[in-house]
Amino acid sequence: MTHILAIDQGTTSSRAIIFDAALKVRAVAQEEFPQHYPASGWVEHDPSDLWSTVAGTARAAIEKAGIGADSIAAIGITNQRETTLIWDRTTGEPIHRAIVWQDRRTADTCAALKSAGHEPMITARTGLLLDPYFSGTKIKWLLDHVPGARARAARGELAFGTVDTFLIWKLTGGKVHATDATNAARTLIYNIARGEWDAEICALLDIPMSLLPEVKDCAADYGTTRPDLFGRAIPILGVAGDQQAATVGQACFAPGMMKSTYGTGCFALLNTGADMVPSKNRLLTTIAYRLNGQTTYALEGSIFIAGAVVQWLRDGLKIIREAKETQPLADAADPSQDVVLVPAFTGLGAPYWRPDCRGAVYGLTRNSGPAELAKAALESVGYQTRDLLEAMRSDWGAAADGILRVDGGMTASDWAMQFLSDILGAPVDRPVVTETTALGAAYLAGLQAGICPPPDDFQKTWALERRFTPAMDDRTRAAKYARWGRAVAATMTV
Repeated sequence: MTHILAIDQGTTSSRAIIFDAALKVRAVAQEEFPQHYPASGWVEHDPSDLWSTVAGTARAAIEKAGIGADSIAAIGITNQRETTLIWDRTTGEPIHRAIVWQDRRTADTCAALKSAGHEPMITARTGLLLDPYFSGTKIKWLLDHVPGARARAARGELAFGTVDTFLIWKLTGGKVHATDATNAARTLIYNIARGEWDAEICALLDIPMSLLPEVKDCAADYGTTRPDLFGRAIPILGVAGDQQAATVGQACFAPGMMKSTYGTGCFALLNTGADMVPSKNRLLTTIAYRLNGQTTYALEGSIFIAGAVVQWLRDGLKIIREAKETQPLADAADPSQDVVLVPAFTGLGAPYWRPDCRGAVYGLTRNSGPAELAKAALESVGYQTRDLLEAMRSDWGAAADGILRVDGGMTASDWAMQFLSDILGAPVDRPVVTETTALGAAYLAGLQAGICPPPDDFQKTWALERRFTPAMDDRTRAAKYARWGRAVAATMTV
């Protein structure tokens, strides 16, 4: 048994990847599933789609790898965070579609809780802000709006879980109701300092604690799969939310190490070690991972629009057909023009948290065209990342190691990564293995199975594909970042 099956259940698709004992990718299977938008600002998934695509891709990956289930030592799970499900403990049937992390239906509930003065207490205990993003108010909504749900919950008939918990339940045939510390930390009801569900916050949201799963380490025993699923019972030994799994996959185990994942949006995490650092800059304090009962914390910042700005160039403006066309366009841009794009298409994320803002372009001239807009779009990702890292360093008050490890689809752009290094004034490291989220889940499972090395040794296996180093002079860097700051300030006043 020298292989690991990593299940990567994302917002738009499910993937399964087979890794060998050296954590090299042997096979990949992926399947997209529908998104449901029943009302403005509402986003849902059909739980049956989540389950069927996970089971289907897992079987497909095993077949592609040309191995049998008896070759798989363990399963690791990573997942879209905060997405909320409640199901019947006896039948396993969900009482409603999953409410996705992007869903904004509980905005009024969050606003009322803020007005009542509850946010400081919730933030101090959970590290999170009062926002519909997180699971707590979604649970409350389901109990309040699904007929009979609250009474059934009070009788102990229902179970809550984020996607990892739902998949564990399905994989084990309902024998295990558990989550890991990183997913629990995103629910708004988990006290990350004490490492337990918070009874006072649950009471505030009218959530019966009988709904809640057991919270385990990221590398732990989560039971075994039903034998009929893959031909034999396979132990589930690793679980982490997607951004935390990427942090593990990037081997960011030392305090001060930073990683940034660039997909549709961008999520940056700074390892703060054993210190639970409260943010003064509207960042999130969260759990990076928990191993052997020891919690490692992180500061996290979210950018809503990263790779999506390139999609806008393609689908909205139609000035490119493929993402790779942005690089030659940016190279061809007029260097005398200082066009700045603030891509606040769905508001500004950390450290601003201004959902009311909308995108804006500054510095246009009669000669501005596709090349200048492409350059501004790529630069906007670098500027937003610097905003996050400046806030992180201010919050932590300790010297970060100065190197940013990056992953995700947008990191394939050499131009974007070079500008990122230039505007940060720091090295940017792109690894050989860019499947860092699935890699992190596989490593956690392999660690528990005894076929992967401890973190200190795993860290030595991290391999650099390319390091980008600053080539911009200090004066230019300061001027460009100051121009970005003025553009953001102007956008927030409109």
